[in-house]
Amino acid sequence: MKLVNFTYDGRTQVGELADDKIYSTGWSENMVNMIRRGITPGRGSQPIKLESVKLEAPLRPGKIIAIGRNYKEHAKETGSDLPPAPLIFAKFPSSVIGPGEPITWSESITKEVDWEVELAVIIGKRTRNVEEADALKHVFGYTVANDVSARDLQIRQDSQWTRGKSLDTFCPLGPCVVTADEIPDPQKLELKTKIGDEVVQDSNTKLMIFNVAHLISYCSRMFTLEPGDLILTGTPSGVGEGMKPPRYLKDGEVVTVSVKGIGELTNPCKVLA
Repeated sequence: MKLVNFTYDGRTQVGELADDKIYSTGWSENMVNMIRRGITPGRGSQPIKLESVKLEAPLRPGKIIAIGRNYKEHAKETGSDLPPAPLIFAKFPSSVIGPGEPITWSESITKEVDWEVELAVIIGKRTRNVEEADALKHVFGYTVANDVSARDLQIRQDSQWTRGKSLDTFCPLGPCVVTADEIPDPQKLELKTKIGDEVVQDSNTKLMIFNVAHLISYCSRMFTLEPGDLILTGTPSGVGEGMKPPRYLKDGEVVTVSVKGIGELTNPCKVLA
């Protein structure tokens, strides 16, 4: 099942996406509350054309747990050592935006804004100290994320990553949530990023250093994972910071990140005055 958070006729609700149509589930609260209550939504009988609705960010997570350097080639391109264990950092939930919303920044704060396509894992039930063999049973579903990063803040100014990763609009999510039953193996998914029509990232989740099950198990040993929490699983090679010379997003550019089987997430870029 592909679930979306959409606005139609002034009302925001959860719906099921099927081809180019959306079926209302009748659930008027947000998706996180639906996950927390363990509700399986049902499809309504009257479809709405996709072009008639506004897709919102699929959910507003309680917390966003991100993983750094989880692909060997990405670590190599940025001149970084491979982590001996998952490298955890956080993004603020206030950074979340949805499909079509602009990624924005002020050049008085950052001039080096980069892209990172990532598979995002949505936790489905309260999880603490789960074994790796059982970890995927705790997944509600998956979505696409762009872990937008201010490299000058992250790498050259701060001694930690929170500010450079958490600026407003720096966590686009969407376009939908695919429930876990539709993706039995999250380690076989193609990842891609395009700037305009140019492909800059093209990889597969099979190349993760630490797989999804390991990440869930590892994180659950450190802190309790709650329903609706998000784990960003890392990005492959092809980021702007790793290019020679480095390349960063510019005002007016359009960035599209995608995970095969989930969908494409497109956001324009806008430099604020």
